[in-house]
Amino acid sequence: MTATPEAPDASEAPGTPGAPGTRGAPGTTEAPAARSRATRSLGARIAARTGGGVMRVFLVLVALFWIMPTIGLFLSSLRGPEKIAATGWWQVFTAPSELTFSNYQRLLDNSTITGSLLNTIMITVPSTVLVVVIGSLAGYAFAWLDFPGRDWWFLLVVGLLVVPVQVALIPVSELFGTIGIFETTLGVVLFHTAFGLPFAIFLLRNFFAEIPRELLEAARLDGAGEIRLFTRVVMPLGGPAIASLGIFQFLWVWNDMLVALIFAGSDSPPITVALQQQVRQFGNNIDVLAPGAFVSMVIPLAVFFAFQRQFVSGVMAGAVK
Repeated sequence: MTATPEAPDASEAPGTPGAPGTRGAPGTTEAPAARSRATRSLGARIAARTGGGVMRVFLVLVALFWIMPTIGLFLSSLRGPEKIAATGWWQVFTAPSELTFSNYQRLLDNSTITGSLLNTIMITVPSTVLVVVIGSLAGYAFAWLDFPGRDWWFLLVVGLLVVPVQVALIPVSELFGTIGIFETTLGVVLFHTAFGLPFAIFLLRNFFAEIPRELLEAARLDGAGEIRLFTRVVMPLGGPAIASLGIFQFLWVWNDMLVALIFAGSDSPPITVALQQQVRQFGNNIDVLAPGAFVSMVIPLAVFFAFQRQFVSGVMAGAVK
C-alpha cells in the first residue's frame, strides 16, 4: 500500500503569515537592519548621510580657515615694510615678486630679538628637563613605593593643581627678592618648575600605576634595585607619557608672558616679552615684528610634530585595556 505524501502545513507554506522567509506579511518580525534604521534618531540619520564627501569638504574648509592667520603671518614676514603697511598679505597672490627674505636678514641682525630667542631657550629647556626628571621620580615613588603618608601627600599634590599662577605672583616675588634671584633667569626657571610639577606628578603617577606588578616583581627577583628598575623598566615603558608631558611643559613655558614679565630681567627678556616691547614701536619695526612672531611660533610647532607619535600614544594610554 503506497503512502500518499502529506500536504504541507499551512503555517509553512510560502507567503503565509509567520512562515520563514516571508517579508512584509502581517505578523512577521522586521529585519534587524530595518529595525535599527527605524530606531535611529533624526540627527543620527543626518550624520550618516553627510558623513561622506560633504563632511570631508567641510572639515577641509574649517582647517583652512583655522590656519589662515598662520599663512597670513608667514606671507607678511616675506613682504617689505612699506607693502605690509599699504596692502594686505593676500596681495602676494597677484604680485608674487613682493616676496623677499630680507626681513629675516634684518631679524638676524636685531640683537634684541636674537638675544630674546636665546633667553627663551635658556628658560624653556631647563624648566622642561627639571619637570620631566623630578616628575618621573616622584610619580614612580607615589605609584610603587611605600612610605608614610603617601596617599595624603599625593592628595596634596592633586590639590595644588587648582592653585592659579596669579595667586603666587606677589608672595613668590617677595621670596625671590629676599634670596636675590628676582629678575633673573634662574627665578623664572624655578617658578615654571614649581608650577609644572603638580601636573607632571599627577600624570606620570597614574601612568606608572598601570604597569603590571608582575613585571616589576620579576625584575626585583632578578636582582634589580629601585634605581635600576626605574631606569631600565619604568622609564622605557613610560616613554609616551613622558614625551606628552615634555611637550605640554615646553609649549607652556615657551608661550608664557605673564611670568616672564614679572620675574625676567629687563636685560634678558624672552621672545614673548621682546615681541610685546616691539609692538609699542609697531610703525618703525614692522619688518622685524612679523618674522620674529613667525619664528617664535614655528619652533614649538616643530617640537610638537617631532614628538607627535609619542604624544598621541601618551594621550591614548589607558584608554584601551
